[in-house]
Amino acid sequence: MSCVCILTPVVIAAWPSFSAAVVAAATSLGYVAVAEQKQHQSQTAAALNRINLEIENSEIVTTQIGRDQKISVMREGVKVTFARDARGRASLCVEGEGHSDAALRAMGEELSQRVVQKYVYQRLMDEMRAKQFHVVEEQTNEDNSIRIKVRRWDN
Repeated sequence: MSCVCILTPVVIAAWPSFSAAVVAAATSLGYVAVAEQKQHQSQTAAALNRINLEIENSEIVTTQIGRDQKISVMREGVKVTFARDARGRASLCVEGEGHSDAALRAMGEELSQRVVQKYVYQRLMDEMRAKQFHVVEEQTNEDNSIRIKVRRWDN
């Protein structure tokens, strides 16, 4: 018997799980985590192109998460900041000098899609382990889709 599982990318988690997915996804795309630094707003506005994106279908819905939590990663002079807004939705700000809005949007969307994929993958693997399934085969395709073959023996 076989089964195909298509997962809708809805992220419902505590911030630590989400931030772990951000770091894992960012690292796989060549980003590095950066500490938040306070910059003068006039310098930032004048020098950087900035766009704000919302991660589609994502919700962070737990009362344990504080407002205004952020995590930032950087690659090739482009800084991507993930944050939790007042509504509890994950959003991101992509900023970089010398990049068009379209290029910044593409980089942000690529990273956000990878974050959702990493998060869903980790949740799925945790759930399969809890239900005593064993991974028989795992394959990452050229389009970054992941195929997992699992088995469970009944006693």
